[in-house]
Amino acid sequence: MKKTKIITTLGPSTDTKDKIEALYKSGANVVRFNYSHTNYDYFSKIIDTVKELNKEGKTNLGILTDTKGPEIRTKSVEEKISLEKDEEFFLSNTLNESKISDDSKKMIICDYDYIVSDLEVGRIVDIDTGLLKAEIIAKDNEKLTCKALNKHLIGSKRHLNLPGTIIKLPGITDSDKEDIKFAVSKGTDFIALSFVRNKENILELREFLKEINAPKGIQIISKIENSEALSNLDDIIEYSDGIMIARGDLGAEVEYEALPVIQDDIAQRCKIAGKFFIIATQMLESMIENPIPTRAEVTDIYNAVVQEADCTMLSGESAAGKYPIEAVKTMAKVLRYTESALPYTHEHFEKDLGEETEIKKQLVKNAIYTAENIGAKNIIVFSLKMTKLISAFRSNINTYAFTFSDEVRKKMTILFGTKTFQIEKGSNEENLKKALEVLKQKNLLVQGDRIVAITEIEKEDQVVPSMQIIEIK
Repeated sequence: MKKTKIITTLGPSTDTKDKIEALYKSGANVVRFNYSHTNYDYFSKIIDTVKELNKEGKTNLGILTDTKGPEIRTKSVEEKISLEKDEEFFLSNTLNESKISDDSKKMIICDYDYIVSDLEVGRIVDIDTGLLKAEIIAKDNEKLTCKALNKHLIGSKRHLNLPGTIIKLPGITDSDKEDIKFAVSKGTDFIALSFVRNKENILELREFLKEINAPKGIQIISKIENSEALSNLDDIIEYSDGIMIARGDLGAEVEYEALPVIQDDIAQRCKIAGKFFIIATQMLESMIENPIPTRAEVTDIYNAVVQEADCTMLSGESAAGKYPIEAVKTMAKVLRYTESALPYTHEHFEKDLGEETEIKKQLVKNAIYTAENIGAKNIIVFSLKMTKLISAFRSNINTYAFTFSDEVRKKMTILFGTKTFQIEKGSNEENLKKALEVLKQKNLLVQGDRIVAITEIEKEDQVVPSMQIIEIK
């Protein structure tokens, strides 16, 4: 069983029923919808297709909504703006555009009202996700004068990053709220919140989900994309259900040589806190055009497994690439091979979760060590909370999670090292019997196999976790 999950972005290359089923069979676990490119009618049809496939039992795919977020973009232009290295140009915003009479230099206009007031001479501005770096060399009330540090061609609606600047933007925009309402109405399982800067952004989203009467249990994933988020990282991890290391915009905010170290630091902090995390952006970028990956991309996936990521993600590769199925197969192949060569040690999940949860956490850890020491074939579990704890410890033994609702089942699709099944709820004894029958029917258990089962017994208004070793007769 592949332990590291794969998130695939759906788009023109993968928007049919056959393609989505093929993605799942190739190794996809969660499908992502990128709301930076929103078309509700289009998304609605694809989501309905995913739900239909899930209902038919042909797939078991979680649905992830990725918000646009409070980004800064340049203005639409009729012709691209060509800048040479060391060429000076003006940078301003739409509020000031009509006030600027000086046409001695090329002008780039953005949609951030505070671009002039927030930045000082000597600061660096990244345009087009860092493909153009520019230094501010002068400013007045209406505009900044910048010097291009490299040659580049600027098109319409390009990202603009302000490394080290605390920007004056809301955590969730009005556009995001409309997108989230739509996504919730279509049954999203996860919301990836873009450009998170602090814990208040996450609390704002949780409050908004309450306001719109969203189903409980939607998982919030904070995307780490800017310097302010790095400064507030521990708080963001604590208040989030999971973390996405979004290396595109983050890579424009920090020096490129620092990015691998930052990625590893975020990964380690997530593991200590027991939170799932995703490594994203350009993992198989070359496969947008080519049928095979570069050696560097293969090594990137390898490193994600070494860092014990819960998920790796494909963006343009699966949404608009020429080889989307091949990209998923390639990623799954590298993940499986690397996992087989790297034993997991369960050392990182150190955070104290409070007395009640800490008892469950220690029981889970003991269950994993017991399963490994007795050569157990599988670990089986019956709740989302216990499944999250097992996943956080990175068991070498396959974990099969049994749940009683489709909603909970899909929430588990993102968790490391787990495969989920839905059964009808009965007593603990009945649930265990049904689980064993399912595994036998799927040839995942045979006579003589040992398993470790974790159940929760209701006793005197308390839920008491228990562990038992079972040998299949």
